[in-house]
Amino acid sequence: MSRAYGIILPAVLVLALAGCSGEKGGQQSSDQSSAPADQTATSGPAMVDAARLTNADAEPGNWMSTGRTYSGQRFSPLKQINADNVGKLGLAWHYDITDGKHGQEATPIVVDGVMYVSTDLSRVKALDAKTGKKLWSFDPEVDGAWLLHVCCGFINRGVAVWEGKVYVGTLDGRLIALDARNGKQIWSVQTFDKSRGYAITGAPLVVKGKVIIGNAGGEYDARGYVTAYDAETGNQIWRFYTVPGNPADGFENKTMEMAAKTWTGEWWKQGGGATVWNEFSYDPELNLIYFGTSNGVVWARAVRDPEGNDNLFVSSVLALDADTGEYKWHYQEVPGDQWDYDSCQNMILADLTIDGQPRKVLLHAQKNGFFFVLDRVTGKPISIKPFEKVTWAKGYDMTTGRPILTEAALYGKRGKPTLLQPGPAGAHNWQLMSFSPETGLVYIPAQQTSFTYSSDKGFVPKKLASNLGIDQSPVTPVDDDGKPVTAPEAGGSLLAWNPVTQKAVWNAKHSLSNNGGILSTAGNLIVQGTAEGNVEIFRADNGEMIWSTPAQSGVVAAPMSYEVDGEQYIAVSVGWGGFTPILMHSGVPVNVNRVLVFKLGGTDKLPPMPAAPDRGPLNPPAETGTPQTIAAGLHLYHTYCATCHGMTAVGGQINPDLRYSAALGDKDLWFGITSDGALNAGGMGAFGTELSHDDLLAIRDYVIARANETKDQ
Repeated sequence: MSRAYGIILPAVLVLALAGCSGEKGGQQSSDQSSAPADQTATSGPAMVDAARLTNADAEPGNWMSTGRTYSGQRFSPLKQINADNVGKLGLAWHYDITDGKHGQEATPIVVDGVMYVSTDLSRVKALDAKTGKKLWSFDPEVDGAWLLHVCCGFINRGVAVWEGKVYVGTLDGRLIALDARNGKQIWSVQTFDKSRGYAITGAPLVVKGKVIIGNAGGEYDARGYVTAYDAETGNQIWRFYTVPGNPADGFENKTMEMAAKTWTGEWWKQGGGATVWNEFSYDPELNLIYFGTSNGVVWARAVRDPEGNDNLFVSSVLALDADTGEYKWHYQEVPGDQWDYDSCQNMILADLTIDGQPRKVLLHAQKNGFFFVLDRVTGKPISIKPFEKVTWAKGYDMTTGRPILTEAALYGKRGKPTLLQPGPAGAHNWQLMSFSPETGLVYIPAQQTSFTYSSDKGFVPKKLASNLGIDQSPVTPVDDDGKPVTAPEAGGSLLAWNPVTQKAVWNAKHSLSNNGGILSTAGNLIVQGTAEGNVEIFRADNGEMIWSTPAQSGVVAAPMSYEVDGEQYIAVSVGWGGFTPILMHSGVPVNVNRVLVFKLGGTDKLPPMPAAPDRGPLNPPAETGTPQTIAAGLHLYHTYCATCHGMTAVGGQINPDLRYSAALGDKDLWFGITSDGALNAGGMGAFGTELSHDDLLAIRDYVIARANETKDQ
């Protein structure tokens, strides 16, 4: 068992360099190969280097990385648009993303008048930032069947730019460098073993000529790691694993040897998890890269580690030397996590005065409902307080840095379906929070969630399904006396939080959870898109809503701001994405995927809202299954199907509602799709290698039963 935070170790990571692989080039199209007129041929597009990124505050008109600065504060110094004149804001232009239907989660990058933005299925667009005209587009041609290895849709969270190149990670694991002038592929490297359940959903970060990228897969069979590639050639420079491998094979370094002491059992067979699937931050002065890790594989610790140890570096914050990938420190926010409390939320670096002393801090609103202020030099916690309702822990012991668990948190030992807050959706998920150095406040896209945890006593690891060790069938939580407990209503909020006093300053409520990330500006503005389908602006100092406009779609991506020819713009990608839209609908009936860009006096208009798609008649065949096969089908459905088609076979915003499927009345069609992969290209994978004919028939029986229940209501 380890303390929750570690000390600096002098372990050097030594790995052989690997050359870039010859991947397929994808498809590139161009409407205009040259840069916009206001760029010079000598500078060229996306000519960003270390000096520009380190001194990003000197270029307030550009937004050169996902967080704008290496600190990830997501604060724009621009103030032409401000709290006094925001009422004059109008749509400057919009760009329709016609080749995607899933969520849009990327923050656009703008450099010298050109916008670079990724969309679902890892496609990349370059747009004129003043007019919205497409300059080029790139399609890496990701196989839709790779959705089998992803929990939450065909999403991508952004690109990076460096010295004339645009970098994107693809869902199927390629890191690709594109020529910023025309979108043509320069190099591509496969970053993971495609025989395992990895994916890339996060944005890369370029530091000192190295492209830093992680991967997802913490519910499948992944062993997490972070890799640095040469920005010019794609050659691997270093790799840091976040969990140890099989001890019989030896350890890559002293850090993995240390981490292995916090594991028992045969965790390496499932990979261990602790993937790095979201944002990176970087401190140029300390030369440290910061990131967080996900849950372990499997969620249930009793399955993952029979002795219930800490399992480093699951659900942890880590700092690495940017040059070598050498471990410097860690702080484990959730030792032995068994609730899916990832630490992958974005991390903000700031210099604050705390108890009268200047401190270099890392700010983190974790999924588990606690706000962490860490010393970013050492990793030691300075303060930890809840920012939402928490029932899994009473607080943190500041001597050890460990959470003080409630009895309810130990659902495996309790042996009863247990309701906890927050749930796996988190009190703050991946949506990017922001910090304003002018107000001193952190702005969090917070949410109120809960979940009923119940151990899956018959759990067997799967290749084509999420490995949770949790009973995913509908269960009713009970109290200690066995009486049913009602889950609280879910919702969301925009929370302004003082990281010094660890107290809320103001809180703007939303009717739905899964709202968008945050932009703060020097104009005393906070900008956020919502699940209800609006883009809203609030006063940063007191939370008063002062502007709102319909987005015609739910919004999860974070806005950004830039300047061209003396005019300030605010931009956001819209299109509701992630896990929640798979389960439910937002405040608008369809996903209309676009980039929306606003300016003072903007006069562009959106077309009329499209009608909701017609699902056809609900006309299922008569029930053919027995109570036994329907019950078996329910369990299999929740294991294999619910993450895409909804927990009770009720379709959400994005994927088809199976109750209306024509395949329910045609067994040959059903097996052609579910067993043989007739719809692979659209993301509906083939399960015939893991599920038997009878298994697939039982799932069909369950869906037919659900369709008939709906019809009879």
